[in-house]
Amino acid sequence: MSQDMDTSQLQENDGQNTTNLENSEESAQKKADSLRAQIRRANVLYYAQDSPEISDAAYDLLMRELRDLEAAFPELQTPDSPTLHPGAEIVTTFQPLLHRAPMLSLDNAFNAEELRAWEEKNLRLLGGAQSSAIEYVCELKIDGLSVSLAYQEGRFFKGGTRGDGETGEDITYNLQTLACIPPVLKKSNAASVPTFAEIRGEIFLSHEEFARINADAEENGGRIFANPRNAAAGSLRQKDPRETAKRKLDAFFYTVGACEGHAFESQMQLLNEYGAWGLPANPHVRLCTGIEEAVAFCEEWDTMRHSLGYDTDGVVVKVNSFWLQQELGTNSRSPRWAIAFKYPAMQVRTLIKDIEVQVGRTGAITPVAILQPVAVAGVIVSRATLHNEDEIRRKDVRIGDTVVIQRAGEVIPEVVEVVISERDGTEKEFLMPTECPSCGQTLVKPAGEVVLRCPNSACPKKILGGLQHFASRGAMDIEGLGDKQCEQLILTGLVKTPADLYFLHLQKESLLKVERMGEKLATKILENIEKSKARPLANLIFALGIRHIGDHSSDVLASHFGTLDRIREASVEELSKVHEIGNTTAVSLSDWFANETNREMLDKLAEGGVAPEANLSAPQSDLFAGKTFVFTGTLVKLKRDEAEKKVKQLGGRASGSVSKQTAYVVAGESAGSKLAKAEQLGVKVITEDEFLEMAENS
Repeated sequence: MSQDMDTSQLQENDGQNTTNLENSEESAQKKADSLRAQIRRANVLYYAQDSPEISDAAYDLLMRELRDLEAAFPELQTPDSPTLHPGAEIVTTFQPLLHRAPMLSLDNAFNAEELRAWEEKNLRLLGGAQSSAIEYVCELKIDGLSVSLAYQEGRFFKGGTRGDGETGEDITYNLQTLACIPPVLKKSNAASVPTFAEIRGEIFLSHEEFARINADAEENGGRIFANPRNAAAGSLRQKDPRETAKRKLDAFFYTVGACEGHAFESQMQLLNEYGAWGLPANPHVRLCTGIEEAVAFCEEWDTMRHSLGYDTDGVVVKVNSFWLQQELGTNSRSPRWAIAFKYPAMQVRTLIKDIEVQVGRTGAITPVAILQPVAVAGVIVSRATLHNEDEIRRKDVRIGDTVVIQRAGEVIPEVVEVVISERDGTEKEFLMPTECPSCGQTLVKPAGEVVLRCPNSACPKKILGGLQHFASRGAMDIEGLGDKQCEQLILTGLVKTPADLYFLHLQKESLLKVERMGEKLATKILENIEKSKARPLANLIFALGIRHIGDHSSDVLASHFGTLDRIREASVEELSKVHEIGNTTAVSLSDWFANETNREMLDKLAEGGVAPEANLSAPQSDLFAGKTFVFTGTLVKLKRDEAEKKVKQLGGRASGSVSKQTAYVVAGESAGSKLAKAEQLGVKVITEDEFLEMAENS
């Protein structure tokens, strides 16, 4: 969109001398606001409510359009723009954060009688008010990490953990990477958003994301989290916010701390207004009249909670009226007007009948306990992960042991501890195998890792896991090609590597002979295999299943190299110089692409029509190698996107945010917060002319 058109060509019909440029800027402002609103809505629906209404491709188009618009009109880019997150090169230092209003804890009730006793005590404090007249709001108690978000004039600017209730840790940068936290509250009218508010809620992980994080850790020898709450807390306390951004954290908000310029009359009003502002609130809420209705809600959810995709460990019962809340007040550590009804812990005892090992797609060997079947939280459990050999030794787990197990995250069973007192001397120690149970190859333990691995690239279990990963949604997204179909394709010999998928159309008659493969399903799979050829380069890189290469690293590699051929021929030194690709990842990439079997598969993928390229030009020199530039304000001689493109052409990196790792901030006219941040951090600030002079030296 041109910014230097002849502004004398057109006039408004009403005779006003409004120029094309002004029209363009006004139109661009409206369009940018609309795009940001659409993207934020899509983020909330996808991450917080798990109910996306647009496809990934449509989302990518919205983001691309917004980036292009902000590049053409740099002054339109706001600090909270979705295009700037999560990309901040910031090291979180966890400074203390003082809460304006304390974050109190809750007293607990463990049965219906304790709930009734809590109400009776409150009734006495209220001078004998009738129980049937009191309204209670019942909300599911989310098992996550409590946070407080500070909004000024509707804009998020500071956030922290609960800490000791008075002072928490400042995790603002990490929280800014979460799609479930709106950077700006929606305004339905001028009075609907407070001038200041501490929004309190819970950050948590879904069972699906918790399983993904632990599975990835098991494959790569990383930290195994005991439950989703620990994983959520660990994710929010990452030193690098980009690591937080890789994990799909969710949030529900349910109370308020200090609040100015706005008044709430009831808890239900607060929850409704949170929803209107774009803050996710748990939908499973009930307004009850009298404590007996609250008791009924708690009893209902004792069973129903197991159908949810996240952890709940109870119900919070609150007096609905804020006026009554003020009358009841607080004690030294908790409000009198709220109480947590806690469900029993989901741990049971059972017997370990045997221990087996599983082979993952990267060859990771995982020991699994075969249990005497037992019901845990309404689910019959017969297997539980033991993670790795070190975990078995640390817990001293033996075949024949009586153990305590729990559904970690109410979804993944694990052994918590051994009941030593139940041992009778017949228990047997378990020894990890020295050979792969799938192919017989001698297992290896890479230096610095705790996980045994099968090094055989032709291992049947690794091939199956690799094919399942290749076809998954985050990779090549071949709908209809599920785990069972992958297994059948390998068993029948139709597919030996993912590249064979792109020649299946030549063997349709054989495909139709596969077990449970009808004409309709076969046609669907073949059509979706053909569609997958159009997937972006980053998705193909991720689909290859290379160790240490996740979806984010795949994006980085695609953006830097532009083609798969350039990546496969790059040296370890070249790879390790790429921003955010360390030496370990570079070695892993180089080793994978050096493998002759892998290279043959890549050649066959290209032959089958799978050869995507990123729409980026390769660096023309390494003049700016290792240097990060940030542009702020209005540039006169270059558009923002032209300046950033020049940085990339010279081997550097253009970023939207300032950090200690920033080499230069290029300040144009009307430079704002980025210039101030650069001065605060001591980052070198240069003019547009100085930048052009540096670039011309190439």
